[in-house]
Formats: sequence, C-alpha cells, structure tokens
Amino acid sequence: MENTIEKKVLLSGIQPSGDLHLGNYLGAIRNWARLADEFDCYFFMADMHTITVRQDPPTLRRHTLQQLAQYIACGLDPQRNTLFIQSHVHEHAELAWVLGCYTMFGELSRMTQFKDKSSKHSENINAGLFTYPALMAADILLYQPDYVPVGEDQKQHCELTRDIAQRFNNLYGEVFKVPEPYIPKVGARIMSLTDPASKMSKSDAAGCVFLLDKPEDIMRKFKKAVTDSDTERCVRYDPQTKPGVANLMSIYASCTGRTFDEIEAEFEGKGYGVFKPAVGEAVAETLRPIREESERIMKDKAYLESVYRDGAERASRTARRTLNKVYKKVGFVAK
Repeated sequence: MENTIEKKVLLSGIQPSGDLHLGNYLGAIRNWARLADEFDCYFFMADMHTITVRQDPPTLRRHTLQQLAQYIACGLDPQRNTLFIQSHVHEHAELAWVLGCYTMFGELSRMTQFKDKSSKHSENINAGLFTYPALMAADILLYQPDYVPVGEDQKQHCELTRDIAQRFNNLYGEVFKVPEPYIPKVGARIMSLTDPASKMSKSDAAGCVFLLDKPEDIMRKFKKAVTDSDTERCVRYDPQTKPGVANLMSIYASCTGRTFDEIEAEFEGKGYGVFKPAVGEAVAETLRPIREESERIMKDKAYLESVYRDGAERASRTARRTLNKVYKKVGFVAK
C-alpha cells in the first residue's frame, strides 16, 4: 500500500540585497538541500523586504536572479522544492496588511532589527522598516509551515509570528498553524575573517567570502584573515582565547569533513602561514562547482524563468487557500 503520509512543511527566505556568502551556505543553504526528503520545502527570494533600504533597481533584479541560480547550484532541486520570488506571489502583500492590523505598535517598537537599521539608515526610517515583521509573519503563515529555520538574529521575529498567529486564532478559530523554529542538527556558525566576534556579513566585504568569488580572491582573503595576537602560533581549537583560529578551523572542518582533533594533528608545528592558505584552498574547491554551475544557469534565461514562474504558481496555490480563509474570517465579501 502506498505511503500517503503528508510531509511536514518548512519555509525560509533570504533577502537578495547582496551576494550569498560562505556563512549562508555552510550555516543554512547546504543543510536545506538535505531537507527535501523529510519536508515539503518552500524557499524564496525575499525581494519585498529589501526595499526598506534604498536599492539600485537593476542591481536588485540581478541579485534576485543570481540568488535563485545559486540556490539551484547549491543543490536545491526546483522539482523537489518550491523556489520562488516573493514579489511574484501577491498574497504576501495582501496578508501582510491584514496581519498588520493584528500586530501591536508596542510589539513592533521592541524589534531589535528595527532599532539597528534605524541607527544605520537614519535618513530613511520609513514605515516599511517599522512594519516589515508583519510582512515576515505573512511570508511564513501563508504556507502553514510546521517549521521555520531561524538563526539567532531571527528568533525574535519568529516569536512575534507565533504571537500574531495565536492572537488571530483566538479570535477566529484555528486559521493558522503556529510554526516552530527549526534549529538544524548541523551547520557551522561562520564568523567574519576580519572580526571573529561578528558573524560573516555581506556588509563587510573584506571579511566575507562570497559564493561567486574567484579562487584567487578567496585565497587573498584567507591569507589576510585574523588569527591571534598571542605568541603561541599553533592551530588549536579554543573559541575563547583563539577565536580567529577557531573560526578558520570551523570553516576547514565544514569543507573537508575533518574533526578538530584531526585538523590540529594535520597542522601541528606548521603555523598559520601554512594553515590559512590550506583553509582558502579548501573553500575555493568547495565553492568552485557552485560558482561554475551558477554562471551556467544565469546564461540559461529560459530555464531560470521557467523555474521562478513554476515556483510562483505552486506557491500561489497554497497561499491563496490561506488568504481566502483569512478574508472570510475577518468578514470580507467573497468575489
């Protein structure tokens, strides 16, 4: 008898406000590629979120398509995952308005990312920057996911989404599934090469390795990577006293599959001058097939268009069911 048990639903998105980097890949996307067997997965380019900060339109379009190509090159099969561009599914914006009416001003005021972005973009503190957690809640709740992969910086938004869903359900019945945060079993936390106290970020180009970086650029960045100021210039995993070396070891372990003990043994007595280029070479070889496949996909415009059109159509079917239920519950007249 055929197994008809439905898969749990999992959803996640990344803003295409810049190129994807090594931290995105090792910490999240590589793990996403392994989830299709276990989950019904939705992955999207969160382009609507990017415009809370001013964007160059041609660059945003290019980054959005590059991100989709990189998703595929990283192993997210469009036949097994729903890959789509957020702005292609209009239900996101529609549900965001409704949920904004069920989100409290005080809740939005407490969002740490609003405070951070307001301080960085003081000339453009717009309403979207303040209310975008309601859009994020809509992104999630439209697809009735069981799980949402979240990093440390998104836990607050996931909790707000759960609060909004429960508030709506308390008023109107079980409309939304209340999602749980999904913490991957594996996935390295990759820090900046120039500041091992901070996560790798596209805003710090010198300390960030992008998926499309050429091998020579990768090698240059790793040769300049921060190690330690102590006199004990040995390769040893100690995040407290040797955070720079520990970060490089985490990257090397993620790319080669070696344990920290094996890495320490491999570089015993060799120093950082040997270790840092070796990490760079491992990263360059890990990213080489992704870069080459991304470039190939970007040249096949017809294929890329077929992927995002099919993804939007599949996503819209699910999103429309949820939105119709919400509209009925709040009292809107059906078409």
